[in-house]
Order: sequence, then C-alpha cells, then structure tokens
Amino acid sequence: MIRDRGRIKWTSMMLPEHVKLLRDWAKEDTYDQRREIDEQKLERMNDIISEAMEFGKSVTITHYRHQNYEIIIGNIHFWDDINQKLHIVDRFEEIHRIHISAIADVRFSMQ
Repeated sequence: MIRDRGRIKWTSMMLPEHVKLLRDWAKEDTYDQRREIDEQKLERMNDIISEAMEFGKSVTITHYRHQNYEIIIGNIHFWDDINQKLHIVDRFEEIHRIHISAIADVRFSMQ
C-alpha cells in the first residue's frame, strides 16, 4: 500500500506566493455569480415591498453581498430615495441598509 501524503509533499517545492494564489483560487470557486432578474420578478418584488411597507409585514430579503447571497428577515423601515437603499430592521433590532440593485428576491415571512 502506498502512503501518499497528498498536498504536504508538494508544498515544500512551491513558493509561498504560489500557495497563496492556489488558496485564493480555491476560495474564488465558492463565490456565487450574480443572477439577472427579469421584469416580471421585479414587478412582483416591487408589489411585495410596497405592501410590506404599507401594512408593516415581515419580509425575507435575499441580497448579493461580498460575492455571496445573504438572507435578512425583518420589517422594512423606510425607502431612502436619494441613496436608493432599503432600511430594514430585523428581529434583533439591527438596521440593515441594502442597495436596491443588490436585492435578488423578496418574499413575505411566515412569522
């Protein structure tokens, strides 16, 4: 049986810069690509945001941040028209400011 040490035996022959580049390359593979949103989905999201603001309903917002998608559950506090951002207050009373172009999906929460 061959006892192969895997990457350990190769790292001594590699420069530290190469090892760093390989680690960065592997990290980039975990990044999500930003998806395009069609007009019908934009219209549905606009209706949900308007209704949530008017009636104080809780929403689940999926947005693109730091090459990954994140989910925030909370109430929409207000819409900042100048900066094009939604101000959302989650259940821990933290305020999140999300740029409208970063939003990928909006749904009503089941709370």
